[in-house]
Amino acid sequence: MAVVLIPLATGFEEIEAISIIDVIRRAGVEVIIGSVDGQSEVRGAHGVTIKTDKSIKDISADALDMIVLPGGWGGTKILAEDAKVQTLLREMDAKGKHIGAICAAPFALDKAGVLKEKYTCYPSVEKQINNNGYDSSKKIISDKNILTSRGPATALCFGLEIVKILVGEETKQNVKEGLLADFC
Repeated sequence: MAVVLIPLATGFEEIEAISIIDVIRRAGVEVIIGSVDGQSEVRGAHGVTIKTDKSIKDISADALDMIVLPGGWGGTKILAEDAKVQTLLREMDAKGKHIGAICAAPFALDKAGVLKEKYTCYPSVEKQINNNGYDSSKKIISDKNILTSRGPATALCFGLEIVKILVGEETKQNVKEGLLADFC
């Protein structure tokens, strides 16, 4: 079974985190909701609190198939500055493992030096990223082992693309049909 880490920091974007967790769990993927600050609960940008499974300090890149960062500017800034998150991103990239980021979170990938040439993100965040490969015309962009998406409204489609990468097209289609996500 594939294992995905979703690290949460105070100020994360709730729609993105919850949608991605739900979609990939429907596909039978194990999701670890990791706390960046070691707390058992993390409060999102809009006041929704999520219970975490464990602290990220106890997680190694070897135990993961993918790491996916939800956006939200407050949470993203913390992910970009957290030494453990940045180390995990670099280790995952060095091993050729999958990395995903949505909304503002590609900023944290850029900070770690793992963002590839082509990416998308929440409009205006690209101005904070030192990479000219921004493309606003697509909901989701895959470049090598990096998957990026635009924001809250693209979270279901982003989750489905993660399912495709980790479990396959057939499972993606089954989950998509069950969600009535014809727009993805």
